[in-house]
Formats: sequence, C-alpha cells, structure tokens
Amino acid sequence: MPRKRRYPSDLTNAQWRHIAGLLPPPRPGGRPEKHARRAIVDAILYVVRTGCSWRQLPVDFPPWQTVYWYLTRWEQERTQRILDHLREQVRLQQGRNPRPSAGIIDSQSVKAADTVSRDSRGYDAGKNINGRKRFIVTDTLGLILVVTVCAASVQDRDGAKTTLLSLYLTTPVRFVLADGGFAGRLVDWATRILATTLHIVRKPTGQKGFVLIPRRWPVERTFAWLTAHRRLARDYERDPATSEAMIRWAAINTMTRRLTRGAPAARQQRRTYNQPPA
Repeated sequence: MPRKRRYPSDLTNAQWRHIAGLLPPPRPGGRPEKHARRAIVDAILYVVRTGCSWRQLPVDFPPWQTVYWYLTRWEQERTQRILDHLREQVRLQQGRNPRPSAGIIDSQSVKAADTVSRDSRGYDAGKNINGRKRFIVTDTLGLILVVTVCAASVQDRDGAKTTLLSLYLTTPVRFVLADGGFAGRLVDWATRILATTLHIVRKPTGQKGFVLIPRRWPVERTFAWLTAHRRLARDYERDPATSEAMIRWAAINTMTRRLTRGAPAARQQRRTYNQPPA
C-alpha cells in the first residue's frame, strides 16, 4: 500500500519511482531494516526543505539518528550516482544528449551557524560574510554536475581547482564557462593539468546594476533553486561533506519534481489589486 503524504516535502508516488531503484541495497547479514526507505528519504527532504534541526524532526518520521546515519552512509556510496542518473533523465526529457559537453562554474558564500567549527569556516572580505563557500558546476540547463564546500576565506581561483578536478574525474565535460573571478592563472592551470578550457565570460562594459549575462545565468538560477531549500539559506553542518550532501539532496529534490512535472518550475504571476487607473 503506497505511503500517504503528510508534508509538502514528501515524495509523490511518481517521484519515489525515480529514486527507489537507485538507493544502495541493504548490506548482507544483520537484521532487516526496520524503517521504510521512502520514509527515510522523506525525512531527509523534510530537513533540507524546511531547515529544521535534526532533533526537531517530527515524531512521525523515523528517529533522527537513524535518518542521519542513512544520510551519511548513502553519501559515501550512492548519492552522486542518483544525482547523475536523474540529470541524464532530465536532459533526455528536454531533448538533450544525456551527457553534457559544457559546464558553468560559480561560487556562493553563505553565513555559517554557530554549529560550524572554526577550522572549516572563514571570512570572505569581498562579500563581508563569515562562513563557508560553495562551488558548483552545472550543465547548460542548470543541473548540478559537481559540488565542493570549503571555508569562505578560500579564493575562487583556489577553491575552483578542487571542483574542476572532480569535474574532470567524474564527467566528460572539458569546456567550462566562468566569470571574471576565475580569470588569471587558473585558466592556464585548467588547460595544462586538466585539458579543460575555462572560458571567462566578462560583464558588459559600463554595466550598472543587475544585468543578465548570456550563457552564465543558468548557474545563478541554480543557486536560487538551492537556497529555496531553507537548510541551505546558511550553513549549519559541522562537516563540509554533510553540507555537500545537503546540496545534492536539494538538487535531487528539484530534479525529481522536474521529471514528474515535465518542465522547470514557473513562479505564479504577482497579482495586484486596487491599482489607480492609468
């Protein structure tokens, strides 16, 4: 009997079918799993979407210690594979090649909560933020390829090296778009070490205020998608690897909804009333 939805963040039956077969199988030996895996996934998505602390997880979910254990175990074994599979399905649905040939890199500095230790946080003087920095590479649809989390004090050119190396090892992408913050020696390093072309897309000359930069806007939109998940509005995780897991689950949540919907989400038009006549 299908599980009844209790919260808006719970997976629908159609969304669950996209994930169910991708989770790692139970380990051999030992006692059978006590809690349904769908309940575990719903609990993870509840935390990611609502931003509640683990200890405030509603009692009708499995115990928070159990949910957290599965989060860390699946992160070690299979979360990236789930992300890769869902991205391929979304790309096929959009009439694209399942494996992208180009990517877009960018970073985002976010404030860190008091649960984040000093050795994994830093101060970004440019953004005036004490916390952590997220590096992501997306395809041209804005779907995440790789993610790296580090202290906010790390310069973009330095943090991008780890991110681009992960991209090189896990995807066929060898052409990456970036903004001016990644210019300089990083371009030569990517060409020489990774055989990857890092193409810098600069702001229009004389730009004032916000201007949509062609070819780079999908990655900015992806950050907006991610921070719609309240757990990602700032960084609460003690371990940067857990922060990366939260980002991957937010991306998984976005892609499963997109697959069942058949198109990206569209915000409702704002309605205004009692406007004076023109």
